[in-house]
Amino acid sequence: MGLEDRDSVRILREAFEPGPGSERLVGEFYTRWFAADLTARDLFPPDMAGQRQVFAHAMRWLCDELIAQRAEEPVAFLAQLGRDHRKYGVTPEHYAGLQDALLATVRTTLTDRWDARLEEAATDVVTLAVGVMSGAGEAETAPPFCDGTVLEHLRPTRDVSVIRLKMDHHIDYHAGQYVSVQVPQWPRRWRFLSPAIPADPQGYVEFHVRSVAGGMVSTTILGETRPGDRWRLAAPHGAMHVDREAGDVLMVAGSTGLAPLRALIMDMCRFAANPRVHLFFGAKYPCELYDLPTLWEVASMNPWLSVTPVSEFDFDPPWAAEYPDNRPPRGLHVRQTGRLDEVVTRYGSWGDRQILVCGRPEMVAATRSALIAKGAPAERIQHDPLGN
Repeated sequence: MGLEDRDSVRILREAFEPGPGSERLVGEFYTRWFAADLTARDLFPPDMAGQRQVFAHAMRWLCDELIAQRAEEPVAFLAQLGRDHRKYGVTPEHYAGLQDALLATVRTTLTDRWDARLEEAATDVVTLAVGVMSGAGEAETAPPFCDGTVLEHLRPTRDVSVIRLKMDHHIDYHAGQYVSVQVPQWPRRWRFLSPAIPADPQGYVEFHVRSVAGGMVSTTILGETRPGDRWRLAAPHGAMHVDREAGDVLMVAGSTGLAPLRALIMDMCRFAANPRVHLFFGAKYPCELYDLPTLWEVASMNPWLSVTPVSEFDFDPPWAAEYPDNRPPRGLHVRQTGRLDEVVTRYGSWGDRQILVCGRPEMVAATRSALIAKGAPAERIQHDPLGN
């Protein structure tokens, strides 16, 4: 029965449930793989804790989709993963070693429940995952990554950096997508960042990076990035977009969640006629609304765009004096005070709009819930995966 044996796939899925059992299984899998192929260890950062959690989550999701007999999305996801993994230098031999190590570890872990049906199902699940990833990676002809040089590092506020780069050649992405980024201080530790401008034929890219508590990469970017640094960018991800034929748009951006929405707005400026766009841009303090001057300039020339700044507090902290004054000229909407999700829903449900929400996972989740509670259809709300 293989993939159609839902009971056996469910047993496999349960092995990856969060807890000590899953941690032992995943840890043993990586140990077995690295012992059999010493080059595989070089594909990963020194700290494997996050990687182990991501792997277990991916296995649970894949099994859930197969139990529900949904194959299209898992195959597309695995193919994208295979194309993206080229940036690590993964080879067909690595995939073969992964498959052998994972099947051997699962067989050992589930020895008390192992039978012919479970073996067939587990083999089919692992073979599907490895086969699709390996095949998609081998079939892809585009370069796995592109290097570029940092031109400018601006600090508009204490916890935000604006990084401008010139890539060695044009990189192709859609406005609203995010890309994998590796900085020289942290080799093999990739982070997703959203370009703040549409793809440029000359290879110019801009990123807005907020320092995250405990985030090694973001903290390093803010504290150590210098002009001349060489960054590496890999394949784009994400499907957030504006359908210019599908009616007016609500955008909600928390801090550097502005970046992909800003790219979409700039991309829309290419057209003479657009749906109306209302952007709520929020931060904790007024001084952290770092890109208001740019938004004011765009809105002043494009009557379809309205911008409402939002800050949780109505005052700036003392450290704000050390950074540029981000207040725009008069003409932008009056700044509102309060939590972003609360301010947005004061205006109603926005149920007739295309809705795009970007920012920290907590803000996105709170805003999505508040909009749905007000009556906005969940299917009209777009956001990137909350793990990003």
